[in-house]
Amino acid sequence: MPEAFTPTQTRPVRLRARALRDGIRVPNHRHAWAQVAYTPRGVIQIAVADAAWIVPPSRAIWIPPDIEHSLLVNEPSYLRTLYVHPDVIPPGLDHCRVVEVSPLLRELIAAIDVPAADLDAPREHMLGGLILDELRRASPLPLEVPLPRDKRLLTLCNAMLADPARAWTLDQWARYAGASPRTIGRLFRQELNMSFVQWRQQAVLAQAIPLASKGYPLARIARELGYRSQSAFSAMFKRTFGRTPTDFFATVPDTTSVGTSGRIDD
Repeated sequence: MPEAFTPTQTRPVRLRARALRDGIRVPNHRHAWAQVAYTPRGVIQIAVADAAWIVPPSRAIWIPPDIEHSLLVNEPSYLRTLYVHPDVIPPGLDHCRVVEVSPLLRELIAAIDVPAADLDAPREHMLGGLILDELRRASPLPLEVPLPRDKRLLTLCNAMLADPARAWTLDQWARYAGASPRTIGRLFRQELNMSFVQWRQQAVLAQAIPLASKGYPLARIARELGYRSQSAFSAMFKRTFGRTPTDFFATVPDTTSVGTSGRIDD
């Protein structure tokens, strides 16, 4: 981490912005500070020991201090990362979460993404405080895909994530994992606190994000995720998010994503 981006007590919220090519992986690492990863364009995937999140454009993920995590860039992205000193973290932000980025939060982050000569410490401090208040108020989104520790169940879950359209029954997946259906069902409840069907639905929702960000029509997304019709997929989506896929993925064009550098990191 370059020292220029390290948060301190006098400058508790720092921003690093850069364009990233698709396929870039940042292996497991951790920070002594919290982190907010926000992509006005592009899709990223964040994974910790027991969960993964696919973060769509114009949403952000909050990562508390000392949480080991990895990053995968699913498609060319412009990544704005805020680093937050532990002393200024608002109450209640003690777990990873994906949140909505409000128009105000989007503009506040853009305002801090300027050349160093245009951002003095007092202004950075004030903008940082407003950003943290907006994050505290932001609505969390159910985009977490929990991952188990049991090797058999983890093998099954990874295979389902790799091929979400494979419409196997629990019995078929259990045979694939080398366990009985009863054992797999029990492991889902014990390790992930949900049923096989609930976990599969969560995984399908996560996999819909990169497809939608590429502009695929809903009929194609539904088909690639194993649904017989667009209406069935849309109904499941609305039950989870309270709005249709069209509404969820319709984001206001972000004209702030040029940032301070056109450099693409490898």
